[in-house]
Amino acid sequence: MKISILGSGMVGQTIAQKLAQIGQDVMIGTRSPQKLAEFAAQNPGVKIGSFSESAAYGELVFNASKGDVSLELLQSVGEANLNGKILVDIANPLDFSHGMPPSLFVGNTDSLGEQIQRALPGVKVVKAFNTLSAPLMVDPGALAGGDHTLFICGNDAEAKAHLTALLGEWFGWRDVLDVGDITAARATEALLPLWVRLFMKFGTGNIQFKIVR
Repeated sequence: MKISILGSGMVGQTIAQKLAQIGQDVMIGTRSPQKLAEFAAQNPGVKIGSFSESAAYGELVFNASKGDVSLELLQSVGEANLNGKILVDIANPLDFSHGMPPSLFVGNTDSLGEQIQRALPGVKVVKAFNTLSAPLMVDPGALAGGDHTLFICGNDAEAKAHLTALLGEWFGWRDVLDVGDITAARATEALLPLWVRLFMKFGTGNIQFKIVR
C-alpha cells in the first residue's frame, strides 16, 4: 500500500521506518528535506517529498504534524490530494505558550479532529495514536505485552474498521476501541494533559491507557 506521512518529526519518522520495514510503500512529506538527510540514508526505502507530493502519493495518509500547524498544513496540500482517503489524525491541540505542562488551545465544545474534518469534508478523518508515544504506536507489545487500549474515533464506520484491521496487521494492535464519531476527539485529545503529567511523574513515555471491561 502507498502511505503518506505528513510531518518529519519523531512520530513521522518512527511510523515511516516501521512501515517501510514491513514492506509498505512510504513517502514522508516535509518542508525541510535537508532535515531528513540522515534518516533517508538509513532508510533508503522511504521516499521524501513535499507535503503536497506526499499527500497526493498515498492511498492512506497519516497527519503527524504538530497540532498548532495541522489545519493550515492540511488545507495547503490541496483537498483534491486527500479527498476519499483515510486521514489518520495523530495531532493534538497542545498549547505550550505558558510552558509545561501544556494546556489545549481547543476543547470541550470542539476539537482539532473536528476542525480538520470540517475543513476537509471529503476526507475520512480517523483520530488515532494521539494518546501514546511514537515507539508504542508501532510496537504496542513493548509495554505489558500489548495489553493496553488504542482509542479511535471518526464519522466513517468503514474507514475505522479498515484502519483497525491494518493496525493489527502492521503493528500488532489487539485492543482498538472505537469511541464514536469525530466529536469523541474532544475526549481523546483531552487525555493529553493527563498523559503529559504522567510522563513528568514517571520520566518515560512508555506508558499507556487500558480500558478494563
